[in-house]
Amino acid sequence: MKKIRVDPEVLILEALLAAEPGVVSGTVLAQRLGVSRVAVWQHMARLRTQGFAFEAVRARGYRLTARPATLNATLIAAHRRDHTGPFSLLLLDETDSTNDEAARELGAGRAAPFAVFARRQTKGRGRLGRTWHSADNGNVYASFAFRPRLVPARMQTFTLWMGVNLCELIANFCQAAPGLKWPNDLLFDGRKAGGMLTEARMDADQIRDLVFGLGLNTNSPAGHWPRELAGRAVSLAEHTRRPLDLNRFAAALIGRVLFAYDRFVDGTYQKTFADLWNRYDILRGRSVTVLQGDQRVTGEALGIDDEGALLLRTAKGRTERFRAGEVTLEKSA
Repeated sequence: MKKIRVDPEVLILEALLAAEPGVVSGTVLAQRLGVSRVAVWQHMARLRTQGFAFEAVRARGYRLTARPATLNATLIAAHRRDHTGPFSLLLLDETDSTNDEAARELGAGRAAPFAVFARRQTKGRGRLGRTWHSADNGNVYASFAFRPRLVPARMQTFTLWMGVNLCELIANFCQAAPGLKWPNDLLFDGRKAGGMLTEARMDADQIRDLVFGLGLNTNSPAGHWPRELAGRAVSLAEHTRRPLDLNRFAAALIGRVLFAYDRFVDGTYQKTFADLWNRYDILRGRSVTVLQGDQRVTGEALGIDDEGALLLRTAKGRTERFRAGEVTLEKSA
């Protein structure tokens, strides 16, 4: 794939990150950027205004000594180290909803794929119009935008497929074992750590715009939750008892989402989807109740079918199929 132009400051950070805890000479940085040593110094001065700090080791070069603790687009790009293919990142201090912002950007003609990250949302939302708590406390609020040109029937398992990929990412990155609660919740030991929301706009018989949104409790400290969420919500840092490198995690998240999207579009996801779902499904074999409008059905969860519908075996031995609904786990006797 064709190489794209890379911001010089991203290249400087890449080199310094790769050398940690060592140093990189100014000459090497200048050669890598194709500029003078003075220009390298000017780029580093701009990075300092973003919260980076560097140590100059006499006759040897530079060492990265501090970096922003909050999300930083330059640092995310440096951690990704993938400069092929079209992709852009929009990082905002605040927005109403990253899904809504992504939809506005698509409507304005922004080239896809791209992602919108925000440090805070004022109107974050989940399924069924629920509010998603979106304080500026080191969490991930992100939406990924695509133009898939796929028939709507192909999208039935999209959110579920993205969910198992997020679980794989978290399991590898955090050395922790998340679970998926059909259709869109990520949990640790019964407490919610994240939720997904996929929205699409259609043209005739195909999906024109697709937005995949994710709210993930990443670095929220214990005891920080509003009263209504206390005991029901958890962050990755709270569960693992150590803070995450937010920018490195964001870079890994972008890479995983783009990988998963490509596998979905070309159809190769089908080779591993069932196995991954079974690995992270927390409902299978347990007694659950599905609420669908005024209808409540209780039974044993049997997993999902090929179209992503939840399968439930009722007390009468009949298998019910649900394409949508709100699921609650029944307490053990």
